[in-house]
Amino acid sequence: MERMKLSFRWYGAEDKVTLEQIRQIPGMHSVVTAVYDVPPGEVWPKSSIQELKRSIEDANLHFEVVESIPVHEDIKLGKPERERYIENYCENIRRVAEASVKCICYNFMPVFDWTRTQLDHVLEDGSTSLVYYQEQVDQVNPLESDSDLTLPGWDSSYSREELKQVVAQYQAMTEEDLWSNLKYFLERIIPVAAECGVNMAIHEDDPCWSIFGLPRIITCQENLDRFLKLVDDPHNGITLCTGSLGCSCRNNVVEMAKKYASMGRIHFVHMRNVKVLENGFEERAHLSECGSLDMYEIMKALYDHGFSGYIRPDHGRMIWGETGRPGYGLYDRALGATYLNGLWEAIEKGEQRK
Repeated sequence: MERMKLSFRWYGAEDKVTLEQIRQIPGMHSVVTAVYDVPPGEVWPKSSIQELKRSIEDANLHFEVVESIPVHEDIKLGKPERERYIENYCENIRRVAEASVKCICYNFMPVFDWTRTQLDHVLEDGSTSLVYYQEQVDQVNPLESDSDLTLPGWDSSYSREELKQVVAQYQAMTEEDLWSNLKYFLERIIPVAAECGVNMAIHEDDPCWSIFGLPRIITCQENLDRFLKLVDDPHNGITLCTGSLGCSCRNNVVEMAKKYASMGRIHFVHMRNVKVLENGFEERAHLSECGSLDMYEIMKALYDHGFSGYIRPDHGRMIWGETGRPGYGLYDRALGATYLNGLWEAIEKGEQRK
């Protein structure tokens, strides 16, 4: 059986974590990155894509996963201007495919890619992590508050008035409207992806429930089933994010891993452990006992059902005095990568000895 491909998120030349450090993590196969200096909806310069490819391959790593090519809000809102942005998206698929990219992670979340209420919550061991507490979210009203209209993870490119306008537009939409706009988008991009040999991997909403009355639809097994049927093509798949799905007790991540891996529709995996609380969740170390998720059983489900795609340790804590981009330091993610390697090797050798 082909082995899973261990990967690591990298934010480009400005990232405090270097490619030299990433290549020293045992078993590392790929670097996951993107072109970050082009506004959402615009076409990525070929020169920028090729520079990423060159720098990554010079470090003896593979550039095969892009995370993310952002989906312009006009596409999600179904505005007339979406036609231009969808064509630009198709062109970006073609351009990254020319650079040998095989998987694109993206999301269809209205306005906010992810929401946390604190990025440096101190855990019992003195490390810091990202957390979500519902009572803190409830104190913020994007339409009425005169305070800073921000929570960690919000797009800082919006002015206060722009944010109010786009939130109001989404609040006027139903979930069915968002489903319709997603279907329209998929029907145009998946044939291009298939032609280019690129797997599209949608990321679940993070967290996987509605916030501020905005429609959110990539949240649970029922909705993932519906999503995959919108365009029933093997190139239309998912990024199984254990943290995004696992922060809700209604989601059985192990069963979802079994189901979608057996269908061949998991193209990318984000492995992250979370501790589910009555009022939200806290991101924890990758080790199963540190959170609410059984990381071994998730990995075994992937192995048993033929997963051989890309996987990366997702958000890590800040440990050992490290500073930098919250969730994306080197040390804890490197520990997570080593843990995932160990789980996979143990599962693999255990199965071979049966």
